[in-house]
Amino acid sequence: MKNPLRKRIPRELKGEFGKYLVVFLLMVLTIGFVSGFLVADGSMLKAYNGSFDKYNIENGNFRTAEKIYSSQWKDIEAAGVKLYENYYIEEDLDNGSTMRFFKNREKVNKVCLMKGEMPSGQGEIAIDRMYADNNSLKVGDTLIRGEKSWKITGLVALSDYSALFQNNNDSMFDSVKFGVAIVTPEEFENLDQEKLRYNYAWIYDHQPKNEKEEKKVSENLMEDIGKVAALETFVPRYLNQAIIFTGDDMGGDRAMVITLLYIVIVIMAFVFGITISNTIRKEAGVIGTLRASGYTRRELILHYMTLPVLVTLAGALIGNILGYTVFKGVCADMYYGSYSLPTYVTVWNADAFLLTTVVPVIIMILIDHAVLRYRLQLSPLKLLRRDFSGKKQKRAVYLSPKIGIFSRFRLRVIFQNVSSYLVLFVGVVFANLLLFFGMLLPSALDHYQLEIQENMLAKYQYMLSVPASAYSGNKADAMSSLMEYYMDTRTDNKDAEKFSTYSLNTMPGKYKSEEITLYGVEPDSKYIRADLSGEGVYISSAYADKFRIKEGDTITLKEKYEKDEYSFKVDGIYDYAASLCVFMERDKLNEAFDLGDDYFGGYFSDTEIRDIPSKYIGSVIDLEALTKISRQLDVSMGDMMGMMYGFSVIIFLVVIYLLSKVIIEKNAQSISMTKILGYTNGEISRLYILSTSLVVVFCLLLSLPVERQIMEVLFREMMLSSISGWITMWVDPMIYVKMTAIGIAAYAVVAVLEFRRIRHVPMDEALKNVE
Repeated sequence: MKNPLRKRIPRELKGEFGKYLVVFLLMVLTIGFVSGFLVADGSMLKAYNGSFDKYNIENGNFRTAEKIYSSQWKDIEAAGVKLYENYYIEEDLDNGSTMRFFKNREKVNKVCLMKGEMPSGQGEIAIDRMYADNNSLKVGDTLIRGEKSWKITGLVALSDYSALFQNNNDSMFDSVKFGVAIVTPEEFENLDQEKLRYNYAWIYDHQPKNEKEEKKVSENLMEDIGKVAALETFVPRYLNQAIIFTGDDMGGDRAMVITLLYIVIVIMAFVFGITISNTIRKEAGVIGTLRASGYTRRELILHYMTLPVLVTLAGALIGNILGYTVFKGVCADMYYGSYSLPTYVTVWNADAFLLTTVVPVIIMILIDHAVLRYRLQLSPLKLLRRDFSGKKQKRAVYLSPKIGIFSRFRLRVIFQNVSSYLVLFVGVVFANLLLFFGMLLPSALDHYQLEIQENMLAKYQYMLSVPASAYSGNKADAMSSLMEYYMDTRTDNKDAEKFSTYSLNTMPGKYKSEEITLYGVEPDSKYIRADLSGEGVYISSAYADKFRIKEGDTITLKEKYEKDEYSFKVDGIYDYAASLCVFMERDKLNEAFDLGDDYFGGYFSDTEIRDIPSKYIGSVIDLEALTKISRQLDVSMGDMMGMMYGFSVIIFLVVIYLLSKVIIEKNAQSISMTKILGYTNGEISRLYILSTSLVVVFCLLLSLPVERQIMEVLFREMMLSSISGWITMWVDPMIYVKMTAIGIAAYAVVAVLEFRRIRHVPMDEALKNVE
């Protein structure tokens, strides 16, 4: 015999259609986005992981001061590697960006053609697809540098540049002001050969089994290469940010998005739980009669769980369909907007279905079952009498008669719905946390740019580059070249001030080792205003904030490619947020690292230096270079922030709508009675809607300090794991005002809907369930 309770399900769905529709749509949107993200993420990750073999990506690369000759080449390959030329030349383009030119790769670090054709003649070029997007370039356009120009024949992805890091030690990649490109060998020869960088890629004869073995092998290789050639850089693949940053970041996004899904599901499950509790209270007489007629508690639990589970399942299935079709493309575009990835093929996987369908349904079942089991533990007699007091009768909270009748009534409404309001608070915290994050990042980036502009060491920092000939084997030629370098790097610019520079790395730990720049400055420097006469050093505020270092602490740094370690006592913190660096007197730095009494590595200057040959200038650090992090984060995460805004407001609206609806329904009999007594709809709204309004405003205000504390932890963790360098969390006070205003505006929409609901409560409701 069929269970007659089944006939109630369509009637219950019709009666609560608005509630179930709202929850269904939220489930579809959330699960659709997460499913689409997981499909795109899995497909992208598979394409990324497969690219190592498909495009024969290097195991590492190094750059030497001069070209490696055949005898050196043989000595290096004898260490168990296959060596490949990977020379490049960088040119500053007229659009303000820097382009790194490579010959077309055919053996190692192969190229994926995304659109158009590969260059086949002189004056033709294929550029990175993401750089092209960020600079509004397309196939057929022209790149210009002075009198030289190149026609863009194709858009490509270089397999060893999935993240466009110009230098491996950069705090963040830059796909706006830096790009990579492929030209023919003939065109490469026509470029400025004085800017040629002797870069070499290697592939191991026997691949290391894991990163630990790879680290050991690479350290041995570095020592072997160092014996036969002067190394300028040495970057094994496991440390190469241009290669590994993308894979690491995609894995982190996956965990964050799955967590987001489950938080939404848990909130919705609790909302269903409160809704079910209200249904049981409303239908207590019917449930008591059914229990007295022989229906078991288990049968009733299954009945009342059916609709929430079916709605969740339907939302999950339709969400998955949309995820595999519509949202997949949206999420893939987000990745393509951040990384220079090769073409991917959609991979259908059971993992996404399990995480977005099976797990949410299980969460819903467990929470709803727990709520129903608790609510239905009352005896049939108590249910028939509508006695929900449990084992012990609870006394109502005493309210002074001096309080006005309307105020006392509102307080009673609040006390009777405490459980609903607690879930409301959790929903507000979660929704506002998303909104907070969406508003915080642009605010922090704007403040970071302003902070850098106000606290630059100098408007220009010129980092000098010693010519490769100074390292040649012939001592006479090397000495002559070095003397020429020192003569030519003198300047008549009155603003220029010499400084020494040296690089060390932080000690390995939970997070990757970072490069720290040590500045040796003049004792009476007009650019670094700090007392550096003590035995210790000053560190930048960015360094202090990131690693939580205080004045009086001791820092330990190490040589990048060696085992030597150095310890320094921190005498003070210098207000400089743009870089992780250490300051000491120039004589002390030169002596500590045996650089020579007259050594200097660059100039501080507030005006451009024009009388030093460009071949001796390695890099210029100015405002544009220092704001690379904020610029790229803004490009990469701009779309995500917009989605955060919209999604947080939707969550807020749904949670408040559902819980406000429950409160109105729970008090329908009282509302009906007040209508019989002659109260108008407006007066009743002042009692019930205003009560919820006060709680919503209170929740909004109370959530702000809670979210601030949570966000400090999340923001710090995100900065530590995702970038080198440091961006301090800074909250514009207007963010709190905007969040509160958005919350109140969203609730105003719900309040209008609830006012309509109060108007439709019939007077005969008061005659129902009269004891």
